Amino acid sequence: MTVQVAAHRKPSQRPFSGHTARTAVTLALAGAATATAFDGTGHAEPQLTPEQVKTKVDTLYREAEAATEKYNGAKEKADTSQRRLHSLQEEAARKQSRLNSAREALGSVAAAQYRDGGIDPAWQLALSSDPDRYLDGAALAERAGDRQAAAVSQVGRQLREIERLRGAARVELASLRSRQAELNRQKRTVTGKLAEARGLLARLTPRQRTEVTGAGGTSGPRVSRSAADPRQPLERTGSAPAPTTRAAAAVAYAYGKLGSPYVWGATGPNAFDCSGLVQAAYRSAGISLPRTTYAQIDAGHRVSRSELQPGDLVFFYSGISHVGIYVGDGRMIHAPNPSAPVRVAPIDEMPFAGATRVA
Repeated sequence: MTVQVAAHRKPSQRPFSGHTARTAVTLALAGAATATAFDGTGHAEPQLTPEQVKTKVDTLYREAEAATEKYNGAKEKADTSQRRLHSLQEEAARKQSRLNSAREALGSVAAAQYRDGGIDPAWQLALSSDPDRYLDGAALAERAGDRQAAAVSQVGRQLREIERLRGAARVELASLRSRQAELNRQKRTVTGKLAEARGLLARLTPRQRTEVTGAGGTSGPRVSRSAADPRQPLERTGSAPAPTTRAAAAVAYAYGKLGSPYVWGATGPNAFDCSGLVQAAYRSAGISLPRTTYAQIDAGHRVSRSELQPGDLVFFYSGISHVGIYVGDGRMIHAPNPSAPVRVAPIDEMPFAGATRVA
């Protein structure tokens, strides 16, 4: 019984030795450090002020817009290559069809000659019971032979032309693939920059985001529409009239798109990037403009800032990466960036790079 009681007795607690105590403390500290790391507070990123976020976001938007214009240019070239390739392929197919018909005709002639046995004309003359009729037939055959030789020559020319078209199509296809690769590179750049900007803005409160992006503002002249057609003139207070009917139509179109969202690569009718808005506005006025800012600046004749009139295109930044439509009183209509819709803004809000008059 004594042994059984001893077997169930609670063992006595021994105090930590020096080594054991040090080990326990070390493990406890390590656990605390690990917990801190998992909580994400061990090396948390420094909290940016709204002003710092604004600076970073503005830089990202400028870089994204520059990449967008490169994307637009690459897409324009890729679309042109695609059309050329399609045209070459269609032309080659048409010529191949004509070649097939010519070959069938030659095959029929060759088969007829084979059936006739290909008798030498001299023997045919000697064996003929009517030499005069034969001579008439021989002359006809000679003329037919000339036509056959011409047909053979035509087939050769068609073969060479088809090979030329196929070679041109191979070159165009290689160009198209290169431009598509450039498209994908610029697309990754744009989407990466915009995603980074969204991440920065997500750290702010709604009020701070509004202050940073200025998304609530469409400052500018009051607009009242008197017609459903956006190409019709608009009554605006505080704006000078456009000098030409086409410039007026482009300005009216731009006013009609106030509040439309910015979408990179978009040309309307419900969303735009900066050069897409300009292109769409002047398309509505019957003027075809290039797709990119750096091509649009050369589409008309340059004007100085002091000479600006409504309808002129105003460009910004040293890389000519942004454009708006001047509406008078030092203001423009433009598609700013994904955080703000199409709106009226002072041209002083960005570094002015030049202006062009296209109408």
